[in-house]
Amino acid sequence: MSTNQQRREAERRRLQRQLEERRAREAARKRFTLIASIVTTLVVIAAVVVVVVVAGGGDKKKKQAGSRAGAASATASATPSASASSSAAAAEPTPPAPTAPCSRAGKKATATFHGISVGQAANLAHEPKVSGNGVGAVSNLLCEDLVVGKGKAASKSSTVTVQYTGVLFKDGKLFDSSWTRGQAAQFSLAQVVPGFTEGIGGAGAVAPMKVGGRRILILPSSLAYGSAAQQGIPANSTLVFIVDLKSIDG
Repeated sequence: MSTNQQRREAERRRLQRQLEERRAREAARKRFTLIASIVTTLVVIAAVVVVVVVAGGGDKKKKQAGSRAGAASATASATPSASASSSAAAAEPTPPAPTAPCSRAGKKATATFHGISVGQAANLAHEPKVSGNGVGAVSNLLCEDLVVGKGKAASKSSTVTVQYTGVLFKDGKLFDSSWTRGQAAQFSLAQVVPGFTEGIGGAGAVAPMKVGGRRILILPSSLAYGSAAQQGIPANSTLVFIVDLKSIDG
């Protein structure tokens, strides 16, 4: 198997692992929501029973019958209400977070973003020249548009074709580049690291890229490969990508 084939196979396996982990997290979230709904219903029923017992502490003969009737009525009315409320809360879709555009570098030959310098910054016909040492701690996705695209906007499930260069944030060391391979990369944004899904497709707080754009993305390790070391990428590494969005294919 050629080196390129090995890289593509490794990338495919890495993307598959990311997808399986995301599915597991979604299943866990659904289980938690169901358990929370059941617990809420039981708490409401218990509260109603306590109120009925306290209210029936006077005249046993007269109030016991009223307490039982009140308990049955209150329980019958409270339980469906709590269940309906919990079910409605679980069924109601969470509105998407508002998105904000990335900062803009302007038309510069060299752009600098958080200590990372990009030569040929606005020239999409040439590979960007990346250097420098990252400055500051990175806990969320950071982005800057070197060129603002004017074409179709990507989504978190788009299949895209991109040219990209990837370097380590700490020292600017190159670990991957589609330019070096001489061929643009194509992949689904639903099957890559979360930082790509968010930074290109706008799945988080960042507005999506548009075809014809070039964007610098700084990914904390939590949105990249986390504690899993990759070829050329130490564990818990913050990564930098310069991404050119060439086309959206689906």
